[in-house]
Amino acid sequence: MVPITSPLIETYGSAPRGNSSANLPHWIGSWGASPAFPNGPEVVNQTVRQVVRLSLGGHSVRVRFSNEMGTSPLVIGSARVARPGKDPGSIDSATDHVLTFSGRPSITVPVGAPVVSDPVVLDIKSLDSLSISLYVPRATGPTATHPSGAATTYISDGGDTTAAITLPNPNTSTARFFISEVDVAADDPDAGTVIALGDSITDGGSSTVDANHRWPDVLAERLVAAHLPLGVVNAGIGGNRLLHDLPRAQFGPAALARFDRDVLSVPGVRTVIFLESINDIGHSGSAGLSEQAVTADDIMAGMRQIIERAHAHGIRVLGATLTPFADAPFPGFYSKEGEKKRQAVNRWIREGGAFDGVIDFDTAVRDPARPDHIAAQYDSGDRVHPNDAGYRRMGEAVDLALLRKS
Repeated sequence: MVPITSPLIETYGSAPRGNSSANLPHWIGSWGASPAFPNGPEVVNQTVRQVVRLSLGGHSVRVRFSNEMGTSPLVIGSARVARPGKDPGSIDSATDHVLTFSGRPSITVPVGAPVVSDPVVLDIKSLDSLSISLYVPRATGPTATHPSGAATTYISDGGDTTAAITLPNPNTSTARFFISEVDVAADDPDAGTVIALGDSITDGGSSTVDANHRWPDVLAERLVAAHLPLGVVNAGIGGNRLLHDLPRAQFGPAALARFDRDVLSVPGVRTVIFLESINDIGHSGSAGLSEQAVTADDIMAGMRQIIERAHAHGIRVLGATLTPFADAPFPGFYSKEGEKKRQAVNRWIREGGAFDGVIDFDTAVRDPARPDHIAAQYDSGDRVHPNDAGYRRMGEAVDLALLRKS
């Protein structure tokens, strides 16, 4: 275990006097999970441990903890990072580091705010995993989790056990609690970040838990193999929409509402891959919200807003076509009229010239004989979400040349 006074812990809150910005670390986003509205259980006097797989490596890491959607101040009594141990939920104690916040071991995060930890010097290779533990001494109220993390979270009662190799008698969840981003200080000064902004199909809905089989995971693996220094941050939320929140907490906030939080706040962003709006088409019917029905033109106008806001910050946007949803089992979600909207939006994404490039996920996973259906070999079983093979197909469908232009 490395104590808090270790020389391996450095803080880069400001440039030392006499030093130029060239001496500061080059931070990029390497992992992410976007918080939704309050939707989870209260946490109090408990330790939460979560494992994340980073996309791009570097020589230092810092963690962004989020109370942006919370309803009560978030007290972080202590927090630590380590490499995972051999057993599920365990840590390698020889790599354990205390996290600090402006040099302090604890912090209270106001409602509506994030907090970024001080950097920890740690040699992280691309696709390495990192275990993050935090102790929450005071009641949070309903937690604003990332609801569908496709990864196991361990929650232990009875005080601060952040330093324990294995948490005592933990409960488990597949939601993400309080962590929204991990940044790395990249070794390559040309490194940058790609953000995948979308809904459950970006979030990895129906993918194998703890397997990192989402399509952004596959893209990260391909970037590493191609020696392209780009981190990938997954900003998908299951059920999310571009234009509207839904009166079900786990689905919001809408992409237009969370764009600044989930895109513009991430360091090193070069490119956004935008895959969203099948829920704009389907949810008004499935949720009985006829007043939220949208047209294809409404969706296109919303996408133009995303593009304009990104371009204002020098960020490119790649448009991804909407994947098939015929025979979706959710009552009212699919309709022939909705399919016409999907086709119109996809035609505009492919031919409209508004995006900086196009990724044709629709063509990648559809059934050639029934193009309004997802192909059987890529179907998770609900005719909407891909299975692991489908997500791999999507990740492989991204033309890396589009990202080399970043």
